[in-house]
Amino acid sequence: MIDPGDVGDYSVDIDPTAFTGVVGNPYMPLPPGGRRVYEAASSDGEVERTVVEVLDGTRTMMGIEAVVVHDVVDVDGDVIEDTYDWFAQDAHGNVWYLGEDTTAYEDGVAGTEGSWEAGVGGALPGVVMWGDPAAASGGCRQEYLAGEAEDMGEVIATSGTASTPAGDFDDVIVTRDWTPLEPEAIEEKTHARGVGLVTESETVGGERANRARASCTRSGSGTGPR
Repeated sequence: MIDPGDVGDYSVDIDPTAFTGVVGNPYMPLPPGGRRVYEAASSDGEVERTVVEVLDGTRTMMGIEAVVVHDVVDVDGDVIEDTYDWFAQDAHGNVWYLGEDTTAYEDGVAGTEGSWEAGVGGALPGVVMWGDPAAASGGCRQEYLAGEAEDMGEVIATSGTASTPAGDFDDVIVTRDWTPLEPEAIEEKTHARGVGLVTESETVGGERANRARASCTRSGSGTGPR
């Protein structure tokens, strides 16, 4: 469990002038045109592939110009999720999550559960990457729409290395994500300086699920592995 320290009463004061219009946080750089591909193999041999692309256009919400990121997830070539995420960076280097427009596909049926937009229907943005991870203390909310979007995060390591099929990375941090909507699931993500997310794993009910993801291609996204 992650405690955001707000005793269940979350609120934020948003000043659109405090945001820069670009996301250049070294642990979560989102340059226009940037593209990443992640892959994971399940125990039964299925391959999950996620393509993440930073679009050239932006979207404005709550008066903030947000970067648009398009994620497409497929399993053995069949698309299971298609999402547009919106991010913005404040003057302190913190990256905020302002919502998502997501469509999930299961047995040929499309659903939009989990979609939300900051400022609409009581939804509020949250911080998904800190400007100074080493100074982060405790957990924080990454998003908030009661019953739909309640992810929380915290920094659990501020140094180390990571090895992936794409290469080895120095100067990484590790974050942990959790939501009371799925209390038995805990995600840990490794972020490399100048690159961003390089691995992800999930533990469900005490058992580690095979969801580790390793970046296999990068373009327009900063430095690569060492």
